[in-house]
Amino acid sequence: MKELLIIAIGSALVNNVVLSQFLGICPFLGVSKKVDTAAGMGGAVVFVITIASFVTGLIYKFILSPLGFEYLQTIVFILIIAALVQFVEMFLKKAMPPLYNALGVYLPLITTNCAVLGVALTNVQKEYNILQGVIYGIGTSVGFLIAIVIMAGIREKIEYNDISESFQGTPIVLVTATLMAIAFCGFSGLI
Repeated sequence: MKELLIIAIGSALVNNVVLSQFLGICPFLGVSKKVDTAAGMGGAVVFVITIASFVTGLIYKFILSPLGFEYLQTIVFILIIAALVQFVEMFLKKAMPPLYNALGVYLPLITTNCAVLGVALTNVQKEYNILQGVIYGIGTSVGFLIAIVIMAGIREKIEYNDISESFQGTPIVLVTATLMAIAFCGFSGLI
């Protein structure tokens, strides 16, 4: 149990997928303009990464590895992730049309979000069993959710501040992301 807690906290805070590993930057910067939209994207990423960790773990352990097809892991993982994202997209389109419209092009981009594929490949690389892989996936996706919601909150506040013209837009967002990454370095001594 202690090991699972260390995996979860380590992946969410210490090795944050966005602020430490720099994976998933595209949706992090693109969807973090409003907290509601960022939370929706974070929720979708939590769902996709968690389920992808479980399914890819099962397929790797019971199909790819026993048959000696480990070299196909990247292709197989991408197909699984794409199918899961399609499921999320159909669900949001039917159940939550405003969130579906707000996420726009970034929802299908979860398929190519390197954070999702990175978690599946990291689970294999670190030789996690299925439970450890799912916990790592949950921790990583919660870390993504934390980072994107914090960034969205900061961006909403920045919008009403007097910022010099040369820093408006993307430059101030990148400076903010840098400061957040430095702040998350403070968690490095936690584990």
